Amino acid sequence: MDRFGLGDTTGWGVSPRGAGYLFGSDVVAQFNAANDIDMICRAHQLVMEGYKWHFNETVLTVWSAPNYCYRCGNVAAILELDEHLQKDFIIFEAAPQETRGIPSKKPVADYFL
Repeated sequence: MDRFGLGDTTGWGVSPRGAGYLFGSDVVAQFNAANDIDMICRAHQLVMEGYKWHFNETVLTVWSAPNYCYRCGNVAAILELDEHLQKDFIIFEAAPQETRGIPSKKPVADYFL
């Protein structure tokens, strides 16, 4: 099994992190067939290359936060689909440190107090 929980496993399994489940290629094939889709596009999991295919391109993980937490050194990606559903990935890096602005501090609204 790979570190994404999307490796050579079959069926369902409990995540070793204790949150969520792992699933195998058979689960993906059943889900895609039942829903008449070709692939699942997912996010919310760090991918150093910005995107990563799994299970013979039936599952795609896209990560769009470059240099996550200012320490991971990863690139990010955006998936674009054209009118024929052709895929194009835009890969980008974090903005250089000197170009990042400091967010302005706004007073906390009364309804939060």
